[in-house]
Amino acid sequence: MNDHELELEKALAAVTAMDHLRDGMLVGLGSGSTAAYAIREIARRVADGLKVEATATSPASEALAIGLGIPHVSFERVERVDVTIDGIDEIDSSLRAIKGAGGALLREKIVAAASDLVIMIGDSTKAVATLGRRSLPVEVLPFAAGFALRTLRNLGTPLTRRRKHDGAFFLTDQQAYIFDLKFGVIDDPEQLARTLEAIPGVIAHGLFLGQIDVSIIARGHNVVVRCRKDVAAGAGSGDQAKH
Repeated sequence: MNDHELELEKALAAVTAMDHLRDGMLVGLGSGSTAAYAIREIARRVADGLKVEATATSPASEALAIGLGIPHVSFERVERVDVTIDGIDEIDSSLRAIKGAGGALLREKIVAAASDLVIMIGDSTKAVATLGRRSLPVEVLPFAAGFALRTLRNLGTPLTRRRKHDGAFFLTDQQAYIFDLKFGVIDDPEQLARTLEAIPGVIAHGLFLGQIDVSIIARGHNVVVRCRKDVAAGAGSGDQAKH
């Protein structure tokens, strides 16, 4: 599948996620190229009369939303969010995912925790049988970088400290470092999450294991919608294919 076809899938997944929006909602806006499709689609519907406000997981998403005319609320003022729409790096059939390729994993996780409904959207390459094919980002305080590097190496998997194109170390919006771990296969995501959370200086990791309510994965001209069984009323349950 070529890049153009994948972009069309992202756009289709974003359009499908709009089924969950209603007037009066506060909508969480994710980060990254797939989430950007959702932001543009929300803006189009706001222009057509949809009455929602939004709060963003990153300055880039905030700037895009404001530029497109979506009423914005700073997350510092927010106690709860009705629905968040975000992209994923990969997701399995149990709605466990890896996120954070763009470096906004901590804020994405915070906004997801504040949300009544969390929807993840993606193209067909994002669905996997087992997590770990893509790098797992781990956000680390610069003060703890050396210690965290040694401790993460003890996990026995290749890792790198993320850099920008100019060679400088990548910094998150919290001015923290990202270490990218290449597992290939993560046999026990829950245990790995507990291990990472126990390392002093690690402030976030990219495993999203209980936060996701709905996944929308586009495959060509179709979408597969998968929901948690106890998801909010109206979202449905199980797997649904849409054409």
